[in-house]
Amino acid sequence: MDKSQAEKRKKHLFKNTPLAYDQLGKQEREAAFAFGDRYKEFLNSAKTEREAAKKIAALAADMGFVDIDELLTIKTTEPVPQRVFRLFKDKTVAMAVLGQGKISSGARIVASHIDSPRLDLKQNPIYEDLSMGLMKTHYYGGIRKYHWLSIPLALHGSIIKADGKKMDIIIGEEPDDPVFTVTDLLPHLAGKLQGDKKISDVFDGEKLNLIAGSLPLGNENIQDRFKLGVMQLLHDKYGIIEEDFISAEIEAVPAGKARDIGFDRSMVGGYGQDDRICAFTSLAALLETPSPEKTAIALFFDKEEIGSEGNGGAKSSFMEDFISDLLFLNQEPTDNRSLRKTLINSECLSADVNAAMDPDFKEVHEKHNAPRLGFGICLTKFTGVRGKSGSNDASAEFVGRIRALFNENKIAWQTGELGKIDEGGGGTVAKFLAQFGMDVLDCGPAILSMHSPFEVAGKADVYMTYKGYKAFYNSPGK
Repeated sequence: MDKSQAEKRKKHLFKNTPLAYDQLGKQEREAAFAFGDRYKEFLNSAKTEREAAKKIAALAADMGFVDIDELLTIKTTEPVPQRVFRLFKDKTVAMAVLGQGKISSGARIVASHIDSPRLDLKQNPIYEDLSMGLMKTHYYGGIRKYHWLSIPLALHGSIIKADGKKMDIIIGEEPDDPVFTVTDLLPHLAGKLQGDKKISDVFDGEKLNLIAGSLPLGNENIQDRFKLGVMQLLHDKYGIIEEDFISAEIEAVPAGKARDIGFDRSMVGGYGQDDRICAFTSLAALLETPSPEKTAIALFFDKEEIGSEGNGGAKSSFMEDFISDLLFLNQEPTDNRSLRKTLINSECLSADVNAAMDPDFKEVHEKHNAPRLGFGICLTKFTGVRGKSGSNDASAEFVGRIRALFNENKIAWQTGELGKIDEGGGGTVAKFLAQFGMDVLDCGPAILSMHSPFEVAGKADVYMTYKGYKAFYNSPGK
């Protein structure tokens, strides 16, 4: 076999994983960059799960989606709207576009999460030490603690005051706002205290305390006058007393906006891309899905970063309740058996990010099976740790269907696993949805610096992810 014949054989037999940009013409490349600008705007306005849920629900309403809870409480002879949504507890959202066939024949579900790693204020946060007022925090999700030192932080959250009224706050995002920070130890004095310790032992979670102020109230005879100075300012501006923090959820997140990265502006850098990158792309895809063959559903869960717990996480009955109400609106049986069969007949993309191979940390990946930035949406057959523990491990049949769907729609895709065997690992919401019997595949873009305050994604990957979810929603029945 000569060289020419060998090259032809290779082209036919070897897997081809083209760069996403190589599949985009000039016009579509411009569309990808414009989509990236929309994505940055979403990141800037949705830095917490509450803000993301509110934003998603507002966009749904603007695009003609009807609140399903209002429909269920109003008796009407009007035709049932084909586009509905539910905002649950201000932290979780579901949206659906009813299909041409029965819902019980199965839905197409894309499930993402809208919570991200952060620092939460404790319920008794304000204290003073030396000549400063400070705020105690408890970190949420898997963070590298040193990432959160010596950077500007903003406070976002909700406070339920003594009279029961709710107040939302954002402090630190406007140019003239103050910001907050966690201090770090100078290298000149860090040798004995930190130098010989493992990185996991150097940074103490109880020392992730925010500077709140340093102006005392009263003279030196007043006890806790630095704490009093902070509390007086909070009371004057927001009417807050210390007990209000007991019924508050206030998050410290990186201050500032998402930015373009690189001379060519081909990447997006910003906080919360895990997993609002999948939330935005699945939202955009569903908003542009007019009349699918199968009912198309987007789920936006809370609490994924701490195990999908709570009443709005993937372990809750939120999805079952929403689909049961869809069956009711569509005048289909809602008994337990009908709901179970609907779920078993459904297909789901667990929309979450994977870890792109970093040029400076290749050693934690197995290069033949590691996703890379710029090669499109990533199909992750399994996650988990060690022997795939905690993984859904999608079936070959379902992976084959999604692979064929993406090829047919000219969507750049790649496969990937979350690091080398025994290197570490992680999980997604996939296993909690697969327990209902539906086919589930982890499917989302690969990013750099995951779980850091400034994650990095490729604009072409974001665009291909949107196209992939859109193709899935609009694909013909199986």
